[in-house]
Amino acid sequence: MGLLTVIQKNKYKDKEVRVLFLGLDNAGKTTTLKHLMNEPIDTVSPTFGFSIKTFMHMGVGDVGGQRSLRPYWRNYFEKTDAIVWVVDSGDPARLEDCRKELWNLLGEERLAGATVLILANKQDIPGAYTPEMIKKALQLEDIHAHSWRIQAASAVTGTNINEGMDWLLKDIASRLYYYGPESSA
Repeated sequence: MGLLTVIQKNKYKDKEVRVLFLGLDNAGKTTTLKHLMNEPIDTVSPTFGFSIKTFMHMGVGDVGGQRSLRPYWRNYFEKTDAIVWVVDSGDPARLEDCRKELWNLLGEERLAGATVLILANKQDIPGAYTPEMIKKALQLEDIHAHSWRIQAASAVTGTNINEGMDWLLKDIASRLYYYGPESSA
């Protein structure tokens, strides 16, 4: 099923897919979103608060990742279909904090069943942790209540961002839409 099919079905169902981009500060959430929106990335600065954009029938939220803003994340969980958890692969010293915050999210009742895409961002940086190393550090194999995937990516170069989002949309569509015998999907 292609992206166009998902968009058409969203229109038919009158349902906007809601995706939250979360992660620690400086992970690359805003840069990733700017890449998806075809906006220049030379003016990226830390997000202090919350930014909402609409992208191809998706409501997309980018929430600042500073420690002082993390308690406010839960204000945006209602009706969320997916989380894009952005990880700074070039900062292994913060992976334990990253793991704790991710697992706090996964325990939130309002995010039950939400699709989770972990973007192992900054793969273009020499010495960056590989997705396999990040998978181990974040204990992703222990996630059982959410459909998840880890995707190597670089928000600066755009590498693998679209592939990750394609998977995310297909996974959401498989949960939200029934493709029975009379369906042509």
